[in-house]
Formats: sequence, C-alpha cells, structure tokens
Amino acid sequence: MVAQTRQPPKILTITIDGPAGAGKSTAAKGLAKVLNISYLDTGAMYRALTFKAMRHKVNLENEDDLVKLAHQTTLDLEDTSEGLKILLDGEDVSQDIRTVEVTNNTFYIARAPKVREIMVDWQRKIGGTKSIVAEGRDVGTVVFPNATVKFYLDADVDERTQRRFDELKAKGKNVEMNQLKQEVNDRDQKDFSRSVGPLKKTPDAIVIDSTHLSIDQMINQMLKHIKQYE
Repeated sequence: MVAQTRQPPKILTITIDGPAGAGKSTAAKGLAKVLNISYLDTGAMYRALTFKAMRHKVNLENEDDLVKLAHQTTLDLEDTSEGLKILLDGEDVSQDIRTVEVTNNTFYIARAPKVREIMVDWQRKIGGTKSIVAEGRDVGTVVFPNATVKFYLDADVDERTQRRFDELKAKGKNVEMNQLKQEVNDRDQKDFSRSVGPLKKTPDAIVIDSTHLSIDQMINQMLKHIKQYE
C-alpha cells in the first residue's frame, strides 16, 4: 500500500518525464495525492491547444497561426475531488482532449518552438507558486531544469501499447493492437527526434522501469527518493 497522505514542509518541484504509456500520468496523479501537492499535466496543456486548433480549423503546420491562437487562449488546470480538470477558455475539455485524433496531432504543437516558449512560460508560472508534480516530455530538461528531484519513467513498447489499448477499450473505443503499437512507435520517434524539447534522460534523473511495476510500487519507489528532500 502507498504511504499515508502527508504535507511536505517546503516547496517541492518533482518532474516525471518519459515516453507515452510509461505510466507518467498515473504515477504523477498518485504521487501528488500522497504528498498533498498539485499535479501539473503539461501534456494536457498541449492537447488542449491542439483540440482548440482542430476545432477552429487552424493550420497545424503554420506556426504563426498557432502562436496567434495561443495568445488568444486561456488555460487553467484545476485540482478537484474527481481529478485534474482542464479548462480551455473556461470550458471543461478534460475528456475531449483524450481522443486518438487529438493524440495523433499534438506533435504539431509540441514541435513548434514559438508555441513551446509560450507553453513553458505558462508551466513555469504555475510551478513557481506552489509545490508540484509535473509530468511530460521535457519538464526535467527544459521547463524545470532545477527541479528538486527528477524521474524518468520508462517501460517496454509492448507493455506501453497494452496499457494504451486497455485505456481506449475502457472508453469504448474500437482499436487494433498492431496499429496501436505502430502509433506508439511513431510517437516515440517524434518525441525523441524533434528539434525543440526532445524527450531525453538528464544525467541527474532517477530512471524507473515500470514494465513490471504496479502503480503503488512505482509511487513507493519515488517516495523513497523524495524523502531525503523533505
């Protein structure tokens, strides 16, 4: 079982980076709950802007149009008893941003340098006021390079594909395993190779292989490392 909820005595910035399906979101949510601090889902912010661009039929390959859209956007992340709520211009889009279509188009936003600058600024403003667990692709390398403790969560591609498959099936989506595995591999290639904010391990990141770990085991491993900073 995970340790009981407790309040750390000082501001903590905890980052969790890693590829899609490694368990970052689940671990970050659980860790934030145990530590009684805020959860910052940077990926949801990129998804929300992607969703808005798709809704308004903005050219996802035109960086200037995306920057203009970002400047006309308000994003709020609200901790609730039901979990993290994503508010896009005041509208709750927490479920809308989790579709396959949004997932497959988020890389357009993620690879645009000027848009990422705006996003990073938003994320740093959130993290500069309170203790957080932030998860994403570049939170330990770019957004919070001086984080209190950094984690890099990984898992083999078959396990990550199975997790994504189970997630989509639970939502009633009809998905095919081989196609999904190809999408996971494609996502990895885009994440690792993009010119801005690529996914990579920092020398000071604590690497955890989640392939054979339960969520409680992942969180407990993290807590052992965080304890020394409390």
